[in-house]
Amino acid sequence: MEQISCHQRLAEATPEQLQSVFEQIAAQRLQRKYNDIKQIYERVDKDWNQTCYEILFRMMDVGVNKESYHRLAITVPYHHILREVHSLQSVEALLLGGSGLLFRYPEDEYTLSLKEQWNHLAYKYDLTSMRITDWNIAQVRPFNHPVLRIAQLAMLLHSREFIVNHIIACKSAKDIEELFCVEASEYWKSHFIPARDSKDVPKRIGKAKSHILGINLVVPVQIAYSDNIGQHNLKLNAIELLRAIPAEDNRYIRSWQMIGIEPKNALESQAIIQIITEYCQKGRCAECPIQSL
Repeated sequence: MEQISCHQRLAEATPEQLQSVFEQIAAQRLQRKYNDIKQIYERVDKDWNQTCYEILFRMMDVGVNKESYHRLAITVPYHHILREVHSLQSVEALLLGGSGLLFRYPEDEYTLSLKEQWNHLAYKYDLTSMRITDWNIAQVRPFNHPVLRIAQLAMLLHSREFIVNHIIACKSAKDIEELFCVEASEYWKSHFIPARDSKDVPKRIGKAKSHILGINLVVPVQIAYSDNIGQHNLKLNAIELLRAIPAEDNRYIRSWQMIGIEPKNALESQAIIQIITEYCQKGRCAECPIQSL
């Protein structure tokens, strides 16, 4: 659990003072995400769909496989997905084949058909799959396994053509949930990984994961997109959307809850994460806006 050295100062602050500091620090975190988006946007020749696609993949795992998901989005670019988007099996074949994970497990009838489809599409688009060793799957929980997450991504992309339009259209937390809470295809109801049966349950992206995607994808993209097209109202909507998303629940937030500070929404939880990772952990206490309280 993170140690909060300035807990006394925080305990004495008024709610209005805390809110002001949270807004100031959340703006810093949004600026960093904005800069990351702009770097991707410039690298992909100012293609908003590819930009959103890459960020979406990165945010499917904020841990050890984050960069592997991103590499998959580069290995199988979005314009290839768009050309095959009307066939869910083709999208699954592109992503699971491109990840290399399709070749790690024994075959059954379904995965054999995916492999055959991948071989056809890889030749068609001149694609080379990632290495199996690019992925860290040791001790990964079943519902967070990369194979299952990639199958969920396939359904999302199959059912939500031109992903940037859907992201920009989000106006509420419910919109975000409806966008991302998709269920992997029928085969995955009885599988977490290929060719190994599991209890028959829907494999759906849950609300908590959709909220993370809202915080790290929808809101920053709306801000960057609004800056790009000069639409100030979209930026204001993005800030209000961040306030509408529930606060995150992680070790950073729990450390503040232990000293009696409960973030009311994602803007405040993002501010707390920024304070801990950019000030507390780096020994930058003298520069921290909390010192102004």
